[in-house]
This record gives sequence, C-alpha cells and structure tokens, in this order.
Amino acid sequence: MDTSPQRAEGESERDGQEVVASLDSLSAVPRLQGPLGRVIGWVDTLFILLANLALVAIAATVLLQIAGRLFLPFTLAWTEELSRYLFIYMVALASGVAIRRHRHVNVELYHHLLGLRSRAAYQALICLLIGGFALMVLPAAWQFAQNGTWQTSPTLRVPMFYIFFSTALLFALVLFYSVIGLVEGLAALLRSPAGADRETATWK
Repeated sequence: MDTSPQRAEGESERDGQEVVASLDSLSAVPRLQGPLGRVIGWVDTLFILLANLALVAIAATVLLQIAGRLFLPFTLAWTEELSRYLFIYMVALASGVAIRRHRHVNVELYHHLLGLRSRAAYQALICLLIGGFALMVLPAAWQFAQNGTWQTSPTLRVPMFYIFFSTALLFALVLFYSVIGLVEGLAALLRSPAGADRETATWK
C-alpha cells in the first residue's frame, strides 16, 4: 500500500475540494478553460493579492495607531483615516472575485436539489441580475467619483477622487465578473448532455 506523503497530500486536497463543493452547489458549474480561463485566473490572482495587501496594510496601520497612543506623546490622526480608506478598497478589490467564487451572502435552500443544468441556469440568471444592476449604477458611481476632484481628505490631504473612485471600481468589477459568470452559466447550460455525463453527473 502506497502511503507516500504526496498521495496523502493529494487525497487531502481532493477531500477539501469535495467539502467546498458540498457547501457550495454552484461550484459544480464548470469554469472557462483554455487561454481565456488562464487569463481570468491571473486577473483573479491579481485582485486577491491587492485585497490581501490592503488587509495587511490595515493591520499595520491599526498597530501603528495603537503604538502611537501607548508610546508617543502625540496622536497619529491620519492612521484612522488611512485604515478606513484601505478597508473600502479592500472590499472593492475583492468584490468581483467573491462573485466568481460564490462567496457573497446568499441563502441556499434548494440549490443542492438542482441538477447541473439547472444550477448553470440559476447562475446565469443571478449573474444577469447582478450585472444588470451594476451596469445601471456604474455611471452614477463614476459621477460620484468625479465629485471628489475638488475635495481633499481632512488629514492625509489626498484628493477625494481617489477615494470615491473605489465605488466605480467596485461596480466595474461586479459587472466584469457577472459577465464571466453569465458566460460560464450559459456555456454549461448549452453543453451537450453526453459531454456532461462523461465529466460529472447527469444533467437535468
């Protein structure tokens, strides 16, 4: 019997993927493959990295604020403002990836009862609604960002355009990833049942 660490690690990874799939029924909908899928994967990695960097910067800023209050004779007023802006951008940068990975808030009452084709149709419908909403709000978000061109932040003296731009970035990423989810759902929905049977389970 092969008890090599490589095999144990592979089995552990497969078990983890099965657990995620059982908790998230929409993960059964196949993603885009080929060069386009790899490019989207690189974009996902980029935004995840930027969101993680924003999170690390928030932690460093808060620690600096605490250290300043404990050990410095004066208060660093800009740390609270910077942590707030970093949090806003962290949410904006991670918003699209959360949609792609189905990590946004949702209530799963019947998803596990759906077949793969029904799940693909459900994903396409949800992404269509979310993307349509983002498309309607995006022009107003850009107009809101432009309102900050003649304003500056109280302590950092940063033009508020860069802060308000996070709203436009959020809805742009939501729209972008909603389009990807819609395409993936439609592609899975239109896939031949025979090909689907060879891959996973029976399509309904």
